[in-house]
Amino acid sequence: MGKTIAEKIFSAHTGKDVKAGDLVIAKLDALMGQDGTSPLAIKVFEELGGEKVVNAERVLLVMDHSVPPPNEGVANLHKLMRDFAEKYGTQITEFGEGVCHQVFMERGLATPGGLVIGADSHTCTYGVLNCFSTGVGSSELAAAMYTGKLWFKVPNTVKIILNGKLPKGVVSKDVVLFLAGYFKADGLTYKAIEFDGEVIRDLSIDGRATITNMVVEMGAKAGIMPFDEKTKEFFKSIGFPQEKGVEADPDAEYEAIYEFNLSNLEPQVAMPHTVDNVYPISQIDNVKIHEAFIGTCTNGRLEDLRLAASILKGRKVSKNVKMIITPASKRIFIQAMKEGLIDIFLEAGAIVTNPGCGPCVGTHQGIPADGENVISTANRNFKGRMGNNKAFIHLASPLTVAASAILGKITDPRELMD
Repeated sequence: MGKTIAEKIFSAHTGKDVKAGDLVIAKLDALMGQDGTSPLAIKVFEELGGEKVVNAERVLLVMDHSVPPPNEGVANLHKLMRDFAEKYGTQITEFGEGVCHQVFMERGLATPGGLVIGADSHTCTYGVLNCFSTGVGSSELAAAMYTGKLWFKVPNTVKIILNGKLPKGVVSKDVVLFLAGYFKADGLTYKAIEFDGEVIRDLSIDGRATITNMVVEMGAKAGIMPFDEKTKEFFKSIGFPQEKGVEADPDAEYEAIYEFNLSNLEPQVAMPHTVDNVYPISQIDNVKIHEAFIGTCTNGRLEDLRLAASILKGRKVSKNVKMIITPASKRIFIQAMKEGLIDIFLEAGAIVTNPGCGPCVGTHQGIPADGENVISTANRNFKGRMGNNKAFIHLASPLTVAASAILGKITDPRELMD
């Protein structure tokens, strides 16, 4: 019997022939922790008696969730991370380098066929680069730094084939919101997802990353994209050329195969307070907004900023709407400046923050007031997610968020597109 991509990756990292359902201890290629999870991982590592971080040069600690620190407590956690990185020789980012998942990929730490963990639930993002990547808790990160290994149950795999051509005004965020609405929050629990199809092949790496970022919102363990010329070009652009990926065998056994034709898909919006509470925009009527946010590990990449700029150029953000834009990394921020995108945002009346998580996690840089409606390109809209459990968060694409910011209500972006 042939193997899925997940089965091939776990076989390669255990030195054994393994299949879905097997319990394994696997060697890890790279690890990540951010400023919300690394401090506890450091504490557990020290409690274990750790004297050396295994493959320290492949461990990245990222300060991104609360940067610059909004209070002394966070500042001290950042100092703890810096001291640990200096002592054990791990990689670490400084303020303003960007969101952990984007920086991790830009540093070439996620590679095709690799096995990666991160102490952040959206570590599944790296599957865009044809690896198996998944989120873990802080204690698992500590154990992995101590041993270089971690135990897994090899997941069953489902295959999702997305065919057709995306219509005008519809982008990858609409695709993954549609999937979240279809499968619901627990529909693919502990599954690996292999993506393929015409839509996937047409999407850029930026677009594909939006989809792998949100597979965890359907309960999935990992989401894996095919390796192709676009993947090669990404690695070439960051100075880490890769020539070969991992493919499933033709006779691989899948738990299920789902096929969708998205030629008639329209912009999608996840309504409060769950990611799977998704509606096509034609069914949403006159929802006033108070805050619009473009950024995060889901939609803060260059393509996302270009999409937003295409709507905002020559227009003004509606009165009484706070619009916040947060590039996902310094690299993206610099390129956006070169392309004039930052000028467009500022002239439209938006606020552009330093690269990082921005207001997504709810510690600073844009906490909404009681009763306010937010429309965001983030990946979660749970009550209290942005720091106020009396606010209402709606999730949408950069095009939809930008259009809504201009008209002051949730708006079909096609109304403002030429």
